[in-house]
Amino acid sequence: MSSSFDGDDLFGSGPHRFQEGRGGWLVLPDESSGVPSTRNLIFGEFELRVFVFGRLLAASDAALWQQRDAIATAIDDLAVATLVDQNGKSWSDMTLVRVEWAEQVDRGRRVSIGYEARFHRFSPP
Repeated sequence: MSSSFDGDDLFGSGPHRFQEGRGGWLVLPDESSGVPSTRNLIFGEFELRVFVFGRLLAASDAALWQQRDAIATAIDDLAVATLVDQNGKSWSDMTLVRVEWAEQVDRGRRVSIGYEARFHRFSPP
């Protein structure tokens, strides 16, 4: 099985792994009275973040740029879609919000570049 976002295989050309960000609730000390207190308040649940770490592989620089451009287009579109990892685990209502590229393209039998992509599930307004 291959991974996908909105039905597109953005990361399947090379090795990649998925990692969920922190989960749970934002809990802070209750400082509303101005008097030190041992009470805490819950301010809400953290929004879900999923990271994809990997390396794009291609036969040529041009082919690598096509893959990079497809990821850039997904960011520009701000689509809300389902993200699926290579094991079939899926996260609904995700948006691709960022990609950070490695500093250089590696060249050998194939050309490749490392990346970190960040997906975010925004809370309803």
